[in-house]
Amino acid sequence: MHKHAPKIVCKGVWKIFGDHPKRILLSLDPGWSKEEVLERTGHVLAVRDVSFQVREGETFVVMGLSGSGKSTLVRCLTRLIQPTAGEVLLDGEDLLRLEEKQLRELRRHKMTMVFQHFGLFPHRRVIDNVAFGLEVQGVDKAKRYARAQEVLEIVGLKGWEQHYPGELSGGMQQRVGLARALAVDPEILFFDEPFSALDPLIRREMQDELIGLQSQLQKTIVFITHDFLEAIKLADYLAIMKDGEIVQMGTPQDVILHPANEYVREFTEDVPHSHVVTAQAIMRAPEPDDQPDRCPAVGPETTLQAMVALAAERGSRIAVRNENGDLLGMVTRRSLMLALAGLEVD
Repeated sequence: MHKHAPKIVCKGVWKIFGDHPKRILLSLDPGWSKEEVLERTGHVLAVRDVSFQVREGETFVVMGLSGSGKSTLVRCLTRLIQPTAGEVLLDGEDLLRLEEKQLRELRRHKMTMVFQHFGLFPHRRVIDNVAFGLEVQGVDKAKRYARAQEVLEIVGLKGWEQHYPGELSGGMQQRVGLARALAVDPEILFFDEPFSALDPLIRREMQDELIGLQSQLQKTIVFITHDFLEAIKLADYLAIMKDGEIVQMGTPQDVILHPANEYVREFTEDVPHSHVVTAQAIMRAPEPDDQPDRCPAVGPETTLQAMVALAAERGSRIAVRNENGDLLGMVTRRSLMLALAGLEVD
């Protein structure tokens, strides 16, 4: 995996909406629910003591239903909304302490955001929409057009440069929005439910497009969604929110195999384990009678679906090896069956 040191560190972030948020925070009873806070104080507790890290090159997905606080959280991370308390560190620097000028420079050069509503300029051609961020940076016209052309080809919109957004489908417009974000070559991309307004087929295509781009570009991504299937498809690491709090964090397969509570368990019930669970999640330590050299071998990221087919064809045990051929563990037919049934592998 392409994971390194933390790129973003979120420490104890709170967001309370109302007339006196800081005063309410100081007097807040830890046992009060979101509803009780509203009833007793007239304030809305949107984000409650949230902490996490996002490593460089990682796709970190925050998933939650409407009202869970996920969109407020991402706006706190980018300071589109000022948090009530906490720290948001980017490469060790606290974004919440930056002056407006420093924050503008950071947004222009280091991070960018893609929203659900594409936010394209209807009176500007596609290439001008894509080049807009570079125009704001003061890049000369020839260079910004060349870069815009380059990213339009990356997102599959070559030939549409001179068209206007109204002439494009919803999926194509979102590709323009993605191209505009990529044009400034940011280190961090924030996505706030970017595909939720798209038809299901186009949505899946855009998810696949993002996965393909990420495999090439390896950007640090924070992705917000209310769709659990989208979350597990895109995430390297996943956080699930409810009532402003993170109720569980982990890899998609960790969350699916070990839901923290009934709220999370309800999301995982209909997930096809065979497409998510990997060899690394269900392998055990090698035992003397395994004879791994005689077993078919797979990599640690091989899916359950692929292993079931391999076991049916070539035997009851599978060796899990890294890219150097070193033995990491063994997967048995029993562990395959337990994982397929959605049961915990012992």
